[in-house]
Amino acid sequence: MFARIKNLFSDAQEEPHGAAIPAGQRVYALGDIHGRLDLFEKLIEAIEEDDRVAGPAETTVILLGDLVDRGPDSAGVIERARAWQAQRNVRILAGNHEEMFLESFEREDVLRHFLRHGGRETLFSFGIDPEAFRRASLEEVQVLMEEVVPPETRRFVAEFEDMIEIGDYLFVHAGINPALPLGEQPRETVRWIREPFLSHGEAFERVVVHGHTINEQVQDRGNRIGIDTGAYASGRLTALVVEDRQRRYLETMQQADGTIVARPKVLGR
Repeated sequence: MFARIKNLFSDAQEEPHGAAIPAGQRVYALGDIHGRLDLFEKLIEAIEEDDRVAGPAETTVILLGDLVDRGPDSAGVIERARAWQAQRNVRILAGNHEEMFLESFEREDVLRHFLRHGGRETLFSFGIDPEAFRRASLEEVQVLMEEVVPPETRRFVAEFEDMIEIGDYLFVHAGINPALPLGEQPRETVRWIREPFLSHGEAFERVVVHGHTINEQVQDRGNRIGIDTGAYASGRLTALVVEDRQRRYLETMQQADGTIVARPKVLGR
């Protein structure tokens, strides 16, 4: 099966681009997982095989944030990411949903917002009983959270990064403020921004690779590449692969019968 996929990867190669990463390096950037451990596991498998058949390189995997919320197994996604990080160079960005998750332990106003945007599913994945949750006040929900979410999990999530620069690429969760230099981007911006970032047509200091804003297809705008294909709702999780001046894509997809398959992604399909 993987031999066939390898041939398809060759067919899916994009033309060389102006932006590049240093020679000898390879980067895999994964879009927003949102609790879809099934898609994540299959994409890990595909990336490991792709990295093997592509040959030796200094490989970096970047998770673009929003590992949690909305999907059914945020707890499992966090633990799988931590296990993968123990095996290879996996760097993880903090998304706005990780921010809400962590702040919900202390702030009821954030907890209320968190629960409205997929946090309930996250808490259930850690073992909070749905019936106990239904009866609980916000203060009581915070107590339940303290009981079921291990301190080491909170510490792990708190260590996620805000931005990563590799060669001519900048990896962030949401985007950047076009009016500010990269070194002056506020944390709130890189985790939450949409406009004026998305509609900005001029070049940034780096090609910005981001998630956060869902689109049916990869959004390669030259100055930015959006790879959030809405895994929790669409059943498709996308990864960008960058090597030298080449860009290509991998995707895991849930089929109509519920099975998960990995395939190369050709833009426009």
